[in-house]
Amino acid sequence: MQRHIDNELGLSKNPGWIARSERSNAGLIRFMVWIALTMGRPVARALLYPTALYFLAFSPLARKASVNFLCRALGRKSGVADSFRHFHSFSATILDRVFLLNDQYSSFEVQVHGAEIIKNMMDSGKGCFLLGAHLGSFEVIRTLARTTGDPQVSMVMYEENASKVNLALNAINPRLSLEVIALGKPASMLRVREALDRGGCIGMLGDRSIQGEGIVSCDFFGEQAHFPDGPFRVAAMLKRPIILMFGLYRGGNHYDIYFEQLTDMEQIERSNRDVMIKQSLERYVTRLEHYCRVAPYNWFNFYEFWK
Repeated sequence: MQRHIDNELGLSKNPGWIARSERSNAGLIRFMVWIALTMGRPVARALLYPTALYFLAFSPLARKASVNFLCRALGRKSGVADSFRHFHSFSATILDRVFLLNDQYSSFEVQVHGAEIIKNMMDSGKGCFLLGAHLGSFEVIRTLARTTGDPQVSMVMYEENASKVNLALNAINPRLSLEVIALGKPASMLRVREALDRGGCIGMLGDRSIQGEGIVSCDFFGEQAHFPDGPFRVAAMLKRPIILMFGLYRGGNHYDIYFEQLTDMEQIERSNRDVMIKQSLERYVTRLEHYCRVAPYNWFNFYEFWK
């Protein structure tokens, strides 16, 4: 289980090692699922405290990254209690995946902001990209769509990460693994286009890049940080709008889901594509910083983000 959470924290970098550790932990993930679904959320949440304490004590790099980020987001010096709350929030959203992915959405109190934006997009039948970050919970957004009968939300990510996520999803609820589309395969973009043509939503996270991917340096909390432009190039290529999305954990069983219209790539011209992509990315980073300040303990990039 420790290695599974290490991968979520972003502490493990070797792709082969990651794949092996995920396979070896499938049984432990299923055991966690059994505890959660058999004994209930209150009992399972009691395990979050020793989990948070473990990473506070034995993950110095993650703790350092937590302190670095929270000082920026909180606008003050952060202490041990802040980092403990940070790790606890992270662990809570991982646990809540078990319930969200097993049709227990009704157990949560979820407030949706900007629901009319998604409704208008659905009414158009064009499909759209939902762009988020490792901030809060993507699962609460995807589960909202399944519960309300809205078009399916498929997650798009690079093949290495898709393999890890599918392994974890298969351990939690096998019938949900097909909702992840791996990029880097010949049929990847075809699957993305087909999902959009059906009026579905394609979810992407825009705050982590991989080696060889195009990046743009943007001001983030007063210092330059690198962000990938890949999600915006895919949207520009397929000429679809991008909706900003965040599912923020607010403690207990409460979540706030936010939707914002970020940009519409439908009418983009090749001559100004690069300019529009850069402008859209900069707006994304500005709004990301805003939501980081709204819910600072929801930031789940536990590594040195500013390089």
